[in-house]
Amino acid sequence: MYVHLIFAVKNRDAILNKDIRSRVFEYINGIITNMDQKSIIVNGISNHVHILIGFNSSISISDTVHEIKRSSSLFINKEKLCKGKFAWQEGYGGFTYSRSQLENEYSYIQNQEKHHEKSSFKSEYVQFLKKFEVEYDE
Repeated sequence: MYVHLIFAVKNRDAILNKDIRSRVFEYINGIITNMDQKSIIVNGISNHVHILIGFNSSISISDTVHEIKRSSSLFINKEKLCKGKFAWQEGYGGFTYSRSQLENEYSYIQNQEKHHEKSSFKSEYVQFLKKFEVEYDE
């Protein structure tokens, strides 16, 4: 199973600046690998992250996201990568894809900066919810 995870920085604050992003995303990649999951791509912009995982079903999606958020927050705070205390926002989106869709999803995640020149995180997330017919309260 392939899962596209999306979650935001607490309050959607734009604190994952370019200087720290690659280090944070590399660390998240390591967390995923250490959980016996297959990290396909981790990317995002200053206020949220996208992760594409080849999912090991022996660990729940919620436990996987919890560990990614917990460990990466500890790392960011320990390394003092941003001012103040870093935290992820509660919740996440998880959307499944087939193997034949991976190339498109990979490209979409890889091009986050370009994509967000035209679209906010909120509008992007709402598009995912609509595409997957998930009910939501704006």
